[in-house]
Amino acid sequence: MRIWFRLRIAGADHVPTEGAAIVAPNHKSFFDSFFVALATKRHLRFMGKSELFEGRRGRLLLRLGAFPVRRGEADLEALETAREILRQGGLLALFPEGTRVRDPEALGVPRRGAGRLALEMRVPLVPAAITGTERLFLGPIPKPRRVQVAFAPAIPPSELEATPEAAGELTEQLLWPQVETEYRRLRARPGLIAAGLGMLGIGGALAVRSQRGRGAGALAVRRKRGGGGGALPKLRRKRRR
Repeated sequence: MRIWFRLRIAGADHVPTEGAAIVAPNHKSFFDSFFVALATKRHLRFMGKSELFEGRRGRLLLRLGAFPVRRGEADLEALETAREILRQGGLLALFPEGTRVRDPEALGVPRRGAGRLALEMRVPLVPAAITGTERLFLGPIPKPRRVQVAFAPAIPPSELEATPEAAGELTEQLLWPQVETEYRRLRARPGLIAAGLGMLGIGGALAVRSQRGRGAGALAVRRKRGGGGGALPKLRRKRRR
C-alpha cells in the first residue's frame, strides 16, 4: 500500500508514542483506517459499521483491530469497547463526521462523539487529515493514486466537563479547524508540485532555446570568418621557394 499508493505522511510525531489517545481524521473511504494505521507505528483500533463484520471479512477486520458499531442508534456496547481500549492505554481512531464524505472538495459536519469521549476519559485528541482515498479502485483494480495523511499537534485533555456543550466546543472550535487546515494543505500540495514541475519545464525550455541561440551565434561567426557551414575551413599554405 505504501508503494502502490505513494503514501506520504506528515506530522506523525504528533501521535503520542505511548498512552491512550484518540486520532480524529476526516472520512473519505472504507480504507481510511488502514492508511492512518500505516502512518503510525502504534497498533490502531477503530470502529466500523456492523454490516462490515458479516462473514469472513468480519473476522479479518477484528484481527486488524476493528470493532463493530450500530449506526443510527446509541450503541452502548461499542462505546464501552472504546472506553476499555482507552483505559488500557490504546490508540483509538474515531471519525467525527460519522460517515464517508466522498466529495474530494468538501468535508462533512463533525459530531461531538470523539470530543465527548476525549473529555470523559481525559485523553489527548489528535486532529488528522487524509486525502486521495476516494475512488481508489476501478472495479477490482486499485488505481495508483497518491494518498496523503497528516497529523496536527495533539489537543491535551481539557478541564471542561464531559457535557454535550463542552464536547461541541472542543470539536467545533479546536479539533475541526485543525482538521480542515491540514486537509486544505494536503489538497493544495499536488497543485504546488505541478506548478513547480511546470516552472522546471519552462526553465528547461528556456535553457534549450538559449543553448540553441548560442550555437547559432557561434555558427554565424564562423561563417562570417569564412568557415562556411559546420565543417572546419581548410587552410592553404603557400610553398616557399
